[in-house]
Amino acid sequence: MSLYTLGDLHLSLGTDKPMDIFRGWDNYTKLIQDTWNYLVKPEDTVVVPGDISWAMKLSETYEDFSFIDKLHGTKILLKGNHDLWFSTKKKVEDYLQEQGFSSIRILFNNAYPYEDYVICGTRGWIYEPNQPADQKVLAREAGRLRLSLEDGKKTGKQPIVFLHYPPIYASNESYEILQVLHEYQVKQCYYGHIHGHSCQYAINGERGGIQYRLVSCDFAQFTPVKVL
Repeated sequence: MSLYTLGDLHLSLGTDKPMDIFRGWDNYTKLIQDTWNYLVKPEDTVVVPGDISWAMKLSETYEDFSFIDKLHGTKILLKGNHDLWFSTKKKVEDYLQEQGFSSIRILFNNAYPYEDYVICGTRGWIYEPNQPADQKVLAREAGRLRLSLEDGKKTGKQPIVFLHYPPIYASNESYEILQVLHEYQVKQCYYGHIHGHSCQYAINGERGGIQYRLVSCDFAQFTPVKVL
């Protein structure tokens, strides 16, 4: 078995939000499907760290979740900033069960053991100085990351963290998120959210004992990135 990750699928099969208006996104759903099913085996797991569907309501996600469910492997999804269809974990899980999407799991205040590791994560947030509302959201997301890592800690396994927002971007650092990562001795952190020319400011490598890697769809050339 292998563990992969690929973020920011930005699917819009059930709504009118085409991504191919952006450079490099031509025929992207076919690219995702082909590279995914070539690399990923049915027994593998793929973590999708946010920005999954452009749907505004859960009822509008059917085509997108159907597409994901048919891809190889078990899929573990976490919320991104554009996933406005996400209300509560229970409502999403109930919907997935009702529709028979049995290969999809939700990562939200919880964790999933994977061999000698445990998969943890949350959406995260980008810190912007002098923005009290953002600081409030950041504190909440740090708390959710802590809940996920606490759940993972019960397994006694080494955590691997997946975030939607980068905890470090250019000269900005989300100190609350970083504090939790270091407290739980996280060694690997994968994230998405960053696209296009902005990728030049994204961290890909070691910082403070943690290996960071950007795995947004276009940056990864629509190809799942192997973690383990």
